Amino acid sequence: MIKNEQKIFGLVGKKIDYSFSKSYFEKKFKDLKLPYLYKNFDLSSIEELKKILKKNQISGLNVTIPYKQSIIKYLDKIDPIAEKIGAVNTIKINDNRLVGYNTDYSGFKDSLDSNINSNTKALILGTGGASKAVAFALEILNIKFKYVSRSNKCSSKYLNYNHLSKKVFQDYNLIINCTPIGTYPKINEFPPIPINYINKDQLIYDLTYNPEESLLLKKAKDKGARISNGYQMLLNQAERSWEIWNK
Repeated sequence: MIKNEQKIFGLVGKKIDYSFSKSYFEKKFKDLKLPYLYKNFDLSSIEELKKILKKNQISGLNVTIPYKQSIIKYLDKIDPIAEKIGAVNTIKINDNRLVGYNTDYSGFKDSLDSNINSNTKALILGTGGASKAVAFALEILNIKFKYVSRSNKCSSKYLNYNHLSKKVFQDYNLIINCTPIGTYPKINEFPPIPINYINKDQLIYDLTYNPEESLLLKKAKDKGARISNGYQMLLNQAERSWEIWNK
């Protein structure tokens, strides 16, 4: 258990002024009457991490876009699940040893709509660190899925945005946006999917949480689809991070 002395925690990412984590953990520290600090470490490149660690006695970190994969090479150890996913969003630091974990996958899994079942088929928009955690969660739930990306690579697991036909949208009833498109400050953008094919039988899940209702979710709601943002996932993964830092 973390002792009741001043500790520093923080978030590693790029352009993260909007971040949920800082306000969330500052409130938690205040509510628990803990003399801890939470800092945003806004890095222009992951190479700056060493300097940050040298200047600060940090006990734990959250990691966000675009460093969930590139940060792995700086770790001393990686949890088996995070290693399998290939992305890290939580780091525990003890005696200058960095141990990486992934709490995104469980945060997402626990936030899924209760109507989701093994008959669900999903499209994952994006192929970054967040999408890998989402894919791992879907595998646990036995939900079939395909990634959608700008790449021309098409296979049993990948589609290009240009291949999103009406038939594809009829076959897949869960669409998950794992890209940063539509988040603050670029709130007037949405992933290049054919909005007209969205239907009332689908759940559109956007990991974006700022704004609360992204342009993608607004358009999906207009089409009668169920919608969900990433806020509950964030709460879930943040609490799991807190457990990891305290164990």
